[in-house]
Formats: sequence, structure tokens, C-alpha cells
Amino acid sequence: MPPLKVCIVGSGNWGSAIAKIIGKNIQKSNRFDPVMKMWVFEEIINGRKLTEIINKDHENVKYLPGHTLPKNVFITQICDQIVGHIKPGAFGISLIKGVDEGAEGLKLISDIIREKLKIEVSVLMGANIASEVADEKFCETTIGCKNEKHGQIFKELMQTPNFRITVVDDCDTVEICGALKNIVAVGAGFCDGLDFGDNTKAAVIRLGLMEMVAFAKLFCRGPVSIATFLESCGVADLITTCYGGRNRKVAEAFVRTGKSIEELEKEMLNGQKLQGPQTSAEVYKMLKQKNMVDKFPLFSTVYQICYEGKLVQEFISCLQNHPQHT
Repeated sequence: MPPLKVCIVGSGNWGSAIAKIIGKNIQKSNRFDPVMKMWVFEEIINGRKLTEIINKDHENVKYLPGHTLPKNVFITQICDQIVGHIKPGAFGISLIKGVDEGAEGLKLISDIIREKLKIEVSVLMGANIASEVADEKFCETTIGCKNEKHGQIFKELMQTPNFRITVVDDCDTVEICGALKNIVAVGAGFCDGLDFGDNTKAAVIRLGLMEMVAFAKLFCRGPVSIATFLESCGVADLITTCYGGRNRKVAEAFVRTGKSIEELEKEMLNGQKLQGPQTSAEVYKMLKQKNMVDKFPLFSTVYQICYEGKLVQEFISCLQNHPQHT
């Protein structure tokens, strides 16, 4: 068998952090080609192309400063169309936590990749703040993969002593957790901005998890395993995002500054977009179509505060009157 070639499409902080892991791992294994390509959206940083900086200095100075990428990771120009350039038998894994707009309100990113590229796509989601992964602090993650052989290949490609992987076959649940927890994190940020305290935030996390489980049962095509929510992609990712993620941080600033989400994205996120509000809009669209808005008060209230001008001070009512308490 010829060695498997690995390519990373995307070069933000998470793409760069995972490139650091994969670049080291493929050097230790005969299964993989020792050179990995990384596709980057070209930007000019201090007069130099970002691709040139990474190729020569082996550092993504914009999205993951202070970390040296292995010398076997190099970059080709970003390509608008990947279709037609993929070898038969290729398979992929999505590390993108979010959803896109679909006919029913939302569509999984893996489904879009699967349909466009006609390849098998797995997902990786977990409590994985990119800078901490790059710093090699211990963390866990979850791979959702229906093909057992592919799951083992991905595990060999990415697992390290400090980046521990569990493979489950409940792919849709793994991926929907990665998107929905960002809505809950916005609610946690509202709590912090309103100075509600840790008890209230704990209630947001618990009620948010209940809505995640209920929504997964509504949305996912196959059976939903409650055990998946106890993996890193579920409760662990939810906790870390509600205490340390960008959605929480920007939502707190939204309360304290009175600025719009769009303004705060530009000011605080170095050009990156916030997933929580956008995901709440896609979820709300689906809930409205199914006449189920009232059954998901936390998700719905986050949407209404972000997009419909509902006062953030009214956020507490979605906790006080939650169906879980009746």
C-alpha cells in the first residue's frame, strides 16, 4: 500500500494547532507520506504573504503566534475548487464547529463537504481550545466515524500523550454538539455580563445541555446515544466553551458595552466570525418551522437577544420558566 497523503484545508488557530500535531505524528509512522500540505487563505502580514511566512519561518504569526510548525508542513495556494482534484478513495474529517443554512434551517458542515466532494467525511469535536492544544496541555477529543478502519487511521494521525481520542460511530450527534454548545456559551456570556454568578451559569449549562439532547433527537437521522453527550464533544466541550471560549467572551462584552455582535467580532476576534449567534439563527428557523420554539427557550432567547432586539436583561426569564422546571 502506498503511504497515505495528508492535507489540511484551512489555517486558522485550530487548523494550525492540529497541523502541529499531525506534522509530528506522520514523521513517526510508515502509514503516511512524510510531507503534509496545508491550504491557506492568502493574507498580507507586515508586507509579507502569510503562506511565505509559514513556509519560511514555520509559524502562523496571525492565528497561532509563538508556535513552530514542523518543517514538513508546507502550503499551496488556496483553491476555490477542490472538486476534480481529489484521488479516488480519499476520505476526510471535519474539525469545523458550526452549521450552515439548509432548507430546514440548518445543515451539518460534514454533509456539505460529503455532497460537494463525494467523499466519506468523519468529524472531530471536543473540549479543545486551540492555543491549549498547541501548548500540549492535556485534553480529550471525540471522533465521530462510521468506518472503523478510517477511525483508527484518524486516531493514529492525531493522538498524542496529551491529546487523547475516543472514536464513536454516532457522527451526527458528535457534530451537532460542536455547533449547539456555542449557543449555550452565548447564554453563559450574558450571565457573566449581567453578573449573575456561578450558580446561574451552572443552570445555563445544565438547561443548555438538556436542549442540546432534545434538539439532537429532533434533528439527527439515526438513533441518538445519550452516552455521546458524556464524551468530550458533549459535556466537556460545553463546559470549557462556557468558561473560556470566544462566544462567552463576546457575549459578555455585548452586555457590558452595548455594542452589536458585528462590531465586537471586528474588535475582538482578529477577523474571525462568531459561531453562536449564527447557529442560533439556523436553529431558530428550524424550530419555528416545526412549531417548537417554546420547547427550546434558552436557544430561542439567545437568538431573540442577538437578532430581534430582545433586552438582554430578560434572559433570566428563559431560565426561570424553563419547561424542565414544570
